[in-house]
Amino acid sequence: MKILVVNCGSSSLKYQLIDMTTKESVGIGLVERIGLEGAVLTHKSASGEKEVITTEIPDHTVAIGLVLKVLVSPVYGSVKELTEISAVGHRVVHGGENFAQSAIINDEVMKAIQDCIELAPLHNPPNIAGIEACQKLMPGVPQVAVFDTAFHQTMPDYAYLYGLSYDLYEKYKIRRYGFHGTSHKYVSQRAAAMLGKPAEELKIITCHLGNGSSITAINGGKSVETSMGFTPLQGLLMGTRSGDLDPAIVTYIMRKENLNPDQIDNFLNKKCGVLGVSGVSSDFRDIGNAADEGNYRAKLALEIFAYQAKKYIGSYAAALNGVDAVIFTAGIGENSSSIRAAICENMSYLGINIDQEKNKVRGVETDVSEANASCRVLVIPTNEELTIAIDTFELTR
Repeated sequence: MKILVVNCGSSSLKYQLIDMTTKESVGIGLVERIGLEGAVLTHKSASGEKEVITTEIPDHTVAIGLVLKVLVSPVYGSVKELTEISAVGHRVVHGGENFAQSAIINDEVMKAIQDCIELAPLHNPPNIAGIEACQKLMPGVPQVAVFDTAFHQTMPDYAYLYGLSYDLYEKYKIRRYGFHGTSHKYVSQRAAAMLGKPAEELKIITCHLGNGSSITAINGGKSVETSMGFTPLQGLLMGTRSGDLDPAIVTYIMRKENLNPDQIDNFLNKKCGVLGVSGVSSDFRDIGNAADEGNYRAKLALEIFAYQAKKYIGSYAAALNGVDAVIFTAGIGENSSSIRAAICENMSYLGINIDQEKNKVRGVETDVSEANASCRVLVIPTNEELTIAIDTFELTR
């Protein structure tokens, strides 16, 4: 059984075809600049052969059609016929309170996803476009929605509610939802396997650190607290997102800079974070290089990031009443030994002690703790696509 995993952005489309017999990818690719000049599809087959196609791709339906054409190509394709694709799993960013798990897509599910557009205006519309394109081009093939927010629906009300008038929650569902749920779920399950214990017996803190970052407290396999909130803007400062702020700062900047709501939203999401602090880049690699060259603001941006992550880990250890393992994943978490070391520094009171030699790794699944550390520090490359494929397989087999 082969599952096609689709992750649609506003002008991009990531895809992966996974053989559920082996749980291995047999084709992976990216479509970029959908609806723009210079649109391109880059595909890599299971054998590693790469194919780049530059053509006009006006919308997601054309993009999906091109992907399907590539997948059945006799030269670099992954299947002989489209009938070999048993189902399609779609990443959907926001499911609101409607979904605590993945769901087979029908009219009711589509309406619920559409109702969440105002909660995720940049993400849910392209997710919907991808679903509709697959429904049109692959009639009769089951489609499954896997929600970023679903894993966090186990948070208790005292964790997800804000200190606002309760009627705002009742009217508008203003609450913490959390994101990156598929990643947090995957790495926490892998951590349980690495530690040789049932997930139900573990207290884990997962750190998904990338251009977008979030930290989650997981007790007995269930999310009980997470750093992102009503939107992905809350939590750590990120590539271009500000992260946590005193709410009064927002209206203060609006008055001082004469910004309207859309402008302040764009500013906080796209011009702040480590980009705003460093003045160098939103890419942590560029910032690291600048810091090494003596750039004060670049060094400061990295220090703020590590300090905030440390604070979240400490507070989540308090919420969990202890912690058995801290997990680092995603682009920064998997690849930056220096940021992992900075975050874990002076946390021995929690049993967190990393071995500096073991920590000199990139993108491999390993334990970087000192041998006698009571809290294990694990590096686990995330695999959201496999998690989406597994959920899709379980719902449709």
